[in-house]
Amino acid sequence: MSRVRHFIWITLLFSCSVQVFQAKRIFKCPSGCTCTSDSIICVGSSFIPRAVPIFKKKQTERCLFCDRKTLLNLFSFNGSNSLSNIKEDAFSGLPHLEYLFIEGNKIDAIIAGTHRSTAWNKKFQLVCLLIELFFVHNIRDLRGNLFQCDCESKWLMLWLKRSNATVSDVYCAGPADLKGLLMKDVPDKHAKCISTDFVSHQIINTQSMSADIFFYKEDIYAALPVPDSDSCIIMEWDHIETKFRPFDNITGQSVIGCRSVLINEQSFVIVTQLFNGSRIYKFNQEQNKFTKFQAVEMLNVSKPNDIEVFRIGDEQFFLIVDSSKAGVSTLFRWNDTGFFPHQFLHEWFRDTDAEFFDLDGKAALILTSRSQPPIIYQWNKGNQMFVLYDEIPNMDDMVSVKAFRINNILYLAMACYIGDSKVLKWTGKNFVEVQGMPSRGAMVLQPFMFKDQHYLVLSSDYSFSQIYRWDKEKQLFIKFREVYVQWPRSFTPLSTGQRDFLFATSFKGKSKVFEHVSVDYS
Repeated sequence: MSRVRHFIWITLLFSCSVQVFQAKRIFKCPSGCTCTSDSIICVGSSFIPRAVPIFKKKQTERCLFCDRKTLLNLFSFNGSNSLSNIKEDAFSGLPHLEYLFIEGNKIDAIIAGTHRSTAWNKKFQLVCLLIELFFVHNIRDLRGNLFQCDCESKWLMLWLKRSNATVSDVYCAGPADLKGLLMKDVPDKHAKCISTDFVSHQIINTQSMSADIFFYKEDIYAALPVPDSDSCIIMEWDHIETKFRPFDNITGQSVIGCRSVLINEQSFVIVTQLFNGSRIYKFNQEQNKFTKFQAVEMLNVSKPNDIEVFRIGDEQFFLIVDSSKAGVSTLFRWNDTGFFPHQFLHEWFRDTDAEFFDLDGKAALILTSRSQPPIIYQWNKGNQMFVLYDEIPNMDDMVSVKAFRINNILYLAMACYIGDSKVLKWTGKNFVEVQGMPSRGAMVLQPFMFKDQHYLVLSSDYSFSQIYRWDKEKQLFIKFREVYVQWPRSFTPLSTGQRDFLFATSFKGKSKVFEHVSVDYS
């Protein structure tokens, strides 16, 4: 089946339970795939898994997807394999096909014969039709499909207004004020339709728990903790190639965290380990690498989970978050010779994450936990300690927290692994929930801003990570697009001159760098 080689990745989501599958046969996860109770994700695979229940081998010669009628499907064809055609029967047996992405390929034919149509079935309602396919392949039959009549579809609205071709009526699915209107009759209110997108820029062949991007002497670096290789990899930004390249490798034992800190024009990297203590490394200009500077006193830290680095006035601190019941989240303070324990916070609560932020002009620290609601501390200038300020009720089991501002209004983004991740807003007295985002396998809800656009990216261990974009009118984050990263653990923004990038780390696969680009739909 030569056509199968054109797949870069395939995600098959099953509506049947795995117990039903196992009743029919013993299912073994295919090589190169990740399997859960309701999904099979194959990345970089050159074949469709054949050991899938409900699939009849004798039918493979005439139909790619026959008898998988219970499946919800998402297929992506990526240009690096130069897909050249899609046969007429390629999607037979898929009445629930929801998404089809075809990017940068060399397609000579979409469907064999003279009838070229996207109206394969009424349930296949395209929200966004690729311009490449429409114009190159003379698609004209759009019946049964609904479109969002926004900037992303302006090219189609303009074409419908100007074309003399016979085209079936196409209607708007939204927004609400345009729903049900013929696309060709939509008012020309999108005079300047400049939208944005996130496109793949670089694939980094390493797993990582996080990416800490830092600037030192006009250069850009990324510190990546790589548990599988027991090292903290330092990568350097190549300004000419506009990509990250290896720079240094700090080896250790059970490395789970790397964070940079700049003190007195010196660059340090804090490396936390599950065993054999944690260490601080200092950049040595003569050797052009990071060398050991200090062993960190870890007597009260049992299971480090996060490192938060911050300044209060002229003082430099970092906090190691402890995620065990036997340890204590510990605050360390710089004293001109090194970092030493300064305060013990939040004992016996399995802390998961910490975030330092400004709360009405005062330094504040928030800690999330698997066993109780998030706790807020404020800095007391008198005793030079953090003191308990408040807790955020009804927010149990949050795994991460990030603070951000929109129009100088303070918000918190908190990720819940299974349940609803939350966006909260500061009222001047307390934090109140303003938006919930269903999450499944989420380790981070990361806010960031490129140009004048505010975004949130919600990670997922089981499917696609969701990027949300701030809607100024609704004052909410609206789903914008999806990106796929295998078991993502962090999304870190990077701006270099006129270009913006998003560094996505993977716990079980390759890390990726996406570029934020502007798209003119006018």
